[in-house]
Amino acid sequence: MIFIFVWAGWEGVAHDSRILKEVVSDVDSGFPVPPPNKYYLCDAAYANTRGFLTPYCNTTYWLGDFRRRRALSKEEKFNHAHAQLRNVIERTYGVLKARFPILKQMAPYTFSTQRDIVIACFAVHNFIRMGKLEDELFDQCDMNADEDENEKQFNEPENEPLSSLQGTHYMNNLRDQIALKFQ
Repeated sequence: MIFIFVWAGWEGVAHDSRILKEVVSDVDSGFPVPPPNKYYLCDAAYANTRGFLTPYCNTTYWLGDFRRRRALSKEEKFNHAHAQLRNVIERTYGVLKARFPILKQMAPYTFSTQRDIVIACFAVHNFIRMGKLEDELFDQCDMNADEDENEKQFNEPENEPLSSLQGTHYMNNLRDQIALKFQ
């Protein structure tokens, strides 16, 4: 539940996938591109490409849907596991927003002050978590966590550009490989 990268200061409104594409393509951004055999879990709004793994589209995904009925197909089982892991990300944002309500409705400060507030909130959040300080918000979140600690290893060559058709094909095959393990 630690943030490894924050890109604050995007002025105006833009879709998350557009911001990610810009950050990944900017070599000066410092974005930590996943090493071989690793990838970030993304929701369906992102491209399923090298280093970024999305769920199957047009297949049950949300955890609430799986409470009503069991996952049956390998794609549904994959999406269920993906959603459980992505839930950690959502809980992490939940802790951040609960701790710093200013992030929900930013006060009318200058743009640069707003950017600095965002960065400071993320830094304090990480400091508390990494320092293993006694913290009610993290304790509540940890008690409710239903995290799967099993880490699967797959052979993956070097990362390619985010928009690479070859990278998309590779990640689709990797996703299928993982889903087959659920059969």
